[in-house]
Amino acid sequence: MVSSYQKHRKCGNWIKLACIRENIALGNSCDFWYNSSQAAQEVKMDIKKLKTQYLEYLEIEKDRSQKTIENYDHYLERFLAWARISSPSDITDDLVRSFRLHLNRQVDEKGRPLKKITQNYHVIAIRNFLKYLARHDVKTLSADKIELGKTLRMEVEFLESEEVDRIFEAAAGSDLKTFRDRAILELLYSSGLRVSELTNLNRDQVNLKTQEFSVRGKGGKIRVVFISDRAKNSLQRYFDKRSDIDPAVFARIGIKRLEKKDKADNSRLTPRSIQRIVKYYALKAGIVKDVHPHTLRHSFATDLIANGADIRSVQEMLGHSSVTTTQIYTHVTNKQLKEVHKAFHGKRRK
Repeated sequence: MVSSYQKHRKCGNWIKLACIRENIALGNSCDFWYNSSQAAQEVKMDIKKLKTQYLEYLEIEKDRSQKTIENYDHYLERFLAWARISSPSDITDDLVRSFRLHLNRQVDEKGRPLKKITQNYHVIAIRNFLKYLARHDVKTLSADKIELGKTLRMEVEFLESEEVDRIFEAAAGSDLKTFRDRAILELLYSSGLRVSELTNLNRDQVNLKTQEFSVRGKGGKIRVVFISDRAKNSLQRYFDKRSDIDPAVFARIGIKRLEKKDKADNSRLTPRSIQRIVKYYALKAGIVKDVHPHTLRHSFATDLIANGADIRSVQEMLGHSSVTTTQIYTHVTNKQLKEVHKAFHGKRRK
């Protein structure tokens, strides 16, 4: 046990040394205090309460996004609900191993197993929670004893230039909704924005004159994104057509925004709404791939790499904290290797 506690020789409880000294100074009976229910309640640490404190730590000290906190809450709650434990000391190597087996054997209604990367998200949440407990002198399993599982390299699905053009052409029309949807598609492909970054955009952020603006991405990191002439023109047509004063770049059509500042911003499009819009125009264009907003982000990155952009620049534009994440796109297409293959393969065949 940590040095700030001492185990009593009679009752076996772990007692805070500071409290022991205080009671001795006051002349109280140590045996009485050791066996009191108050001491037992103080020493016994409820894991649910510790989890809540950890999530508050992520919010305040680590400044994590609300989505990250929600994800950690989900993964930890799933573990605790399965484990049915009440104290951090109940977390053992065998318990974590059994939970990982449970995750690995889970299947959905279609018989598909839980993805390895999703399984690792659970393990990462547990491991970071254990690190937090250790820093606060809470007796539990060491985080170093938990290793992440090996994951397969992520397979990137992207659109060819011809497929991108078909999706854009599918969003043809002169009404406000079509102008909005076309601007969404053009902006996603032109800037490589994440869907959450897109939905959080306000009109005063977007500078069409310079064709660049700042966004706050994962982990609160700010980066500059750039837009093409075609995306600029689509946004300009959409803005010119709007007559409302809603600050959101992309809002629902036909919703009258309330003037009061304290009212909820319920007219802003959600990530789910953007996903439906992208999927609708992909189907309308006859694209057989499973297209979603991130597919356009993948297509943006792949297009840059294929045309000779250096990996570090692409990393900056995507907002990746590690270049390792960006390197997945170098395996999708490599013009130099393609040229070598074309120049030297099969030359001996007649």
